[in-house]
Amino acid sequence: MRAEEGGRPTMTTATVSARDVIAKLDPAEIWGYFAELSAIPRPSKREERVRDWVLSIGARHGWKSRTDAVGNVVFDVPATPGCERAASVALQSHLDMVCEKNADVEFDFDRDPLRLRVDGDDLRATGTTLGADNGIGVCAALAAASAAGVRHGPLELLFTIDEETGLTGASAISPEIVKSRRMINLDSEEDDTLYIGCAGGRTTTLSTSLDLSAASADEAPLCVRVTGLRGGHSGGDIHECRGNANKLLARTLARFAGPFRLASIEGGNKHNAIPREAKADVLVPRDRVAECRKASDAALVEFRRVLAGIDDGVQVSVTDGPAGLYAADPGASRRLVDLVNGLPDGVLGVSRVIKGLVESSNNVAVISWEHLGASKADVRIVASSRSSSGPHLTAVLEQVAGVARLAGWKAAHSDGYPGWAPNPDSKLLEVCSKAYQRLFGEPPHVTAIHAGLECGVIGERIGGMDMISFGPTIRGAHSPDERVSIPSVQKFWRLLKAVLADLAA
Repeated sequence: MRAEEGGRPTMTTATVSARDVIAKLDPAEIWGYFAELSAIPRPSKREERVRDWVLSIGARHGWKSRTDAVGNVVFDVPATPGCERAASVALQSHLDMVCEKNADVEFDFDRDPLRLRVDGDDLRATGTTLGADNGIGVCAALAAASAAGVRHGPLELLFTIDEETGLTGASAISPEIVKSRRMINLDSEEDDTLYIGCAGGRTTTLSTSLDLSAASADEAPLCVRVTGLRGGHSGGDIHECRGNANKLLARTLARFAGPFRLASIEGGNKHNAIPREAKADVLVPRDRVAECRKASDAALVEFRRVLAGIDDGVQVSVTDGPAGLYAADPGASRRLVDLVNGLPDGVLGVSRVIKGLVESSNNVAVISWEHLGASKADVRIVASSRSSSGPHLTAVLEQVAGVARLAGWKAAHSDGYPGWAPNPDSKLLEVCSKAYQRLFGEPPHVTAIHAGLECGVIGERIGGMDMISFGPTIRGAHSPDERVSIPSVQKFWRLLKAVLADLAA
């Protein structure tokens, strides 16, 4: 570790304790909390420990708290002296994080602290997601409420649960728990952007049951893997056209000449993450093994050409599979592969209102295979659809379900979550834009995001809410490549303090 200009440490190889890594980072008000937070497991639906942590901080500062039936927490923070007459503002963030790790990394998200490291201007975690989404927002809210020298009116700190698996905490929030009618969401990922709208979304689960039979003497087992992809957020990163491991695996298998039988196929594990890895165990005729390997090699050449500059690390490998496999018949196996190939994926439409904004998309997010004894398996595919247009979202959902029915599969849609309609006349937008211009000498970028911010759900549950979202620059969210720009956290902190002071004036 060495100090560069401004005293900020850098480290590119060693991994030390979170507190040691963060000790000299600026702003200390945020990073001190983040060091503590990084030691606390906080998977979606298992936020008890991180909720206890924020409650302990609130108790230490004497903030009144209330918790609703699903576990969302609100703190009442008194205004700084002289600002008591200002209207209250809610600072909102979510407590859970996406738990993704590289396949070769030993890590237990229910037990292990994150292994933080500084890499140039970025903070990362070794081999896993970092949890800057939305840990930096959580820590910024705590810092704004507790740090000396931050001028603000009455605050409500709203911490929601289970955002990453479908905004379920926000969807079940008790409307009476929040009194403010101005809310700053701290869960966006570009430090020069103010977000005033977001997409709505729903997931579709496709399912079937397959009969399996044992391998014959004429069949050889192969294991086909797609690895090395970047993955990322299926909303915020979808416009980059990154490789989807599930789609690439299906395209590889579709190239196999002659019959093949699937013994398992799995890829991805989060509906809101672009899958980075996928694998299938297959049985092929022994006299076709060389052809299958050749077809996989040809597929890799094509993928590298198509994904050049986007996913240069893509790999397709074929190795000998395990013995004793039970597999589906060739017809059912081919229909499964054709189904995955036929499902829409990636950007499906762009906005005619906001230039450059993705309007509609679909992510073939998860393929799972559950053996039910030796002779049967249940297979599920989860597709995550998003759109800022209700009719276009419906069209995507109908397309996904239609392709499933053609393959003889069942399709079931989730309840989904609403979008957040932009309000260019928002008073909060005016205040934030002026503060940004004053601080940084240029106007902010104002837009909507192709992702499901909790603003859409909270705005529907709690009427009359003026909302905005901003945050630091985070790259690779929802993947082990996640990193947060350290200078952007400084910029974010300056803007948040300025906005709170202006709202308190």
